[in-house]
Amino acid sequence: MVRRRELDEGLERLTGLLVAMAEHVENALGGAMEALETLDAGTARRIIEADPELNRMEEQIADTGVRIIATQQPVAKDLRRILAAFRMAADLERMGDLSVDIARTVLRLQGQTLIKPLADLPEMARIVRTMIRESIRAYAEENVDLAHKMARDDDRVDALYSQILRELFTLAAADPGLTGQAMLLAFVGRYIERIADHATNIGESVVYLVAGIRSELNP
Repeated sequence: MVRRRELDEGLERLTGLLVAMAEHVENALGGAMEALETLDAGTARRIIEADPELNRMEEQIADTGVRIIATQQPVAKDLRRILAAFRMAADLERMGDLSVDIARTVLRLQGQTLIKPLADLPEMARIVRTMIRESIRAYAEENVDLAHKMARDDDRVDALYSQILRELFTLAAADPGLTGQAMLLAFVGRYIERIADHATNIGESVVYLVAGIRSELNP
């Protein structure tokens, strides 16, 4: 019974670390988008400077999981929970990198005026921030239905991204002087779309945790 309690405590620590990492990513994405909407270089730089903390969190998750495996020798679902945590931490770290890419785009846009009021890009980011939060909750609660919701939300993000590309290309075609900024904003859409893909990966990790099978939620 003591060994089981120690294992449960270790798994709870792992979940807590993942929750903290997800909160960091969600805040980074939110901050990067706020910086983009106002072309706030100071906020963008703070997002970039905070990125090493996310890397340390990923390392802490890896160390915690390895220690649990070495000392508790988990099997079956307990082992899958740890392996899923490793994959999820890698996805979260990549989400953080993509949020930093958005912040770096803000710095590249300094001195410019946005070619249009931003609406669809912030909406994409809003959906994705919810996906980040819910994907981690799906892991903590072993909620497969919530994990499958990631695929539906990803489809919404993809549709918005396609709409944004059409609009930006239309603006650039009408005024070639807008092409540079249109391309940068298109890249932002791509970064957000990729974050949604990583959130969907987390949903797949939850399905693996619960069912023990690998499946693509959005092939």
